[in-house]
Amino acid sequence: MKKNIIELRNVWKTYRMGDVDVNALRGMNFDVKKGEFVAIMGPSGSGKSTAVNMVGCLDIPTKGEVFLDGKNIAHLHESELAQIRGRKIGFIFQTFNLIHTISAKENITLAMVFQGVPVDKRNKRAEELLNKVNLSHRINHRPTEMSGGERQRVAIARALANNPDVILADEPTGNLDSKTGKMIMDFLRKLNKEDGKTIIMVTHDESLAKYADKIAHLRDGIIIKES
Repeated sequence: MKKNIIELRNVWKTYRMGDVDVNALRGMNFDVKKGEFVAIMGPSGSGKSTAVNMVGCLDIPTKGEVFLDGKNIAHLHESELAQIRGRKIGFIFQTFNLIHTISAKENITLAMVFQGVPVDKRNKRAEELLNKVNLSHRINHRPTEMSGGERQRVAIARALANNPDVILADEPTGNLDSKTGKMIMDFLRKLNKEDGKTIIMVTHDESLAKYADKIAHLRDGIIIKES
């Protein structure tokens, strides 16, 4: 039986808005097994973004425990979280979040700088990843010279730069047409099935959620059902 790579135990996240406390998460419990493809769905205001922040080590809970690969990260300092993020989690965003003034290759190598990877290994890894996403011919192009689908493939390559265990995809096809979106989803599924990557995807789109092994439905800061 596969072990859990991510566990949220009775996680609360409370924000202070003026004189009012707002509970974005209200005792959320959530497990992701190693090698699983999980979709998180829910309406606006359901707590999806906050849940992503917890799963992605971008924030710590007000109450509760968050385990990543068996390590409790709920009370770590930001510097420690940043190191864990860099090693364990690759991020893919709806808006790509690439640096427009540097090349595709440089966007990918930058992710490895903070992990202390030597220059020659960074360059070799970036070239291998651009080949993996079929963008070897775009190696020296800047994001502004690419289509939306090409930018997202560079973003996927960047997410894979440090060979993370988990890929966290936040509305990964939100800025793409349906044909390009299907191509990106097929690639994520391939990463899951062939490379064994754990994929956690946030989406509003039920047709995308069908790619997942498990769908977690979020409402009012808790998982109301899994399907």
